[in-house]
Amino acid sequence: MTKKALIVKGGWDGHEPNEVAAIFAGILEAEGFEVEVSDTLESFNSAEKLTDLSLIVPVWTMGEISNDQVSSVLKAVASGVGIAGCHGGMCDSFRNNTEWQFLTGSQWVAHPFNDGVEYEVNIVHSGSSPIVEGIQDFKVKSEQYYLHVDPAVDVLATTTFVMSEGEHSANGVITMPVVYTKKWGKGKVFYNSLGHHADVFDIPEAKELMRKGFLWAAN
Repeated sequence: MTKKALIVKGGWDGHEPNEVAAIFAGILEAEGFEVEVSDTLESFNSAEKLTDLSLIVPVWTMGEISNDQVSSVLKAVASGVGIAGCHGGMCDSFRNNTEWQFLTGSQWVAHPFNDGVEYEVNIVHSGSSPIVEGIQDFKVKSEQYYLHVDPAVDVLATTTFVMSEGEHSANGVITMPVVYTKKWGKGKVFYNSLGHHADVFDIPEAKELMRKGFLWAAN
């Protein structure tokens, strides 16, 4: 049976939702998914429709979502539908909705060095997740996301925040999750904090993490 994926794109244009959604649609179509791309949160109105999917891919930074729409997504994922996304398109989507944050596993709070900082993404190989199998550490020049993170997540990749002039450095050098998974009822949740601009997925490792994350969440 053909797997179905719904990509819902919109919100703040600075994260290039149209371009990111197109990349994600191409990845999923190449894997045999039937893909619907929507530019309205009304696509979340029907829990019955969502439960017919294999995967939900939010690409929506900031904005507001109704309680009924979040409830539909929560129910669908709890029933076994996967959810997977990146950067602000999934974990800075609806800042006032804590239920969404509970589902997705983190919330963006800062990028202390802004855009254009070069940093390393370190793969966590202990645990042998199929998502990171065969992927090595790699460097990115982009935003380095500082997240508030659900302690229940299974961290698959991290980055290190070095000492700087920012007040956060009073806490010393810290390690921050970049890629993680978690469970929500019968459903699977995958998140990758990379993706400030669509061109980050020109990096083979970044794109491969998304591909494998989509497949894992939809399985």
